[in-house]
Amino acid sequence: MRLWSLHPRYLDTKGLLACWRESLLAQKVLAGQTSGYRNHPQLQRFRATSDPLAAVGNYLEGVAREADARGYNFNRALIVVPLAQDPLDLLPVTTGQLEYERGHLLRKLAVRDPEREAVLAAADPLQLHPAFRAVPGDIESWERP
Repeated sequence: MRLWSLHPRYLDTKGLLACWRESLLAQKVLAGQTSGYRNHPQLQRFRATSDPLAAVGNYLEGVAREADARGYNFNRALIVVPLAQDPLDLLPVTTGQLEYERGHLLRKLAVRDPEREAVLAAADPLQLHPAFRAVPGDIESWERP
């Protein structure tokens, strides 16, 4: 399971579809609807919020908006807690984590989508998924490099 902190615009088609699918799985886990992946480290940042389902719903909405921008139609009815009227607190993500994810995604894109790889490599500043805000720090403690 990989829930990218980077903006979904950097994901190739395969990555965007996988992110949507894995985010829906994360939502099921957080809702207690599956026995697998319950201890997945990527979920720690959502569980640390006052409303994990709203936080993952916000994340899913960000992925769906990128899908819209590309002309795809992701089924928002699958989002258990849709984007609230009141803005949610943005989830913190460390700058070290963002750079780790950039490197990880660059390696994938080098094989699958060299044009998107070039966009990500040149990105300055690096854009975050709209559910996150950057804070100084090393790779997140939950990351498994």
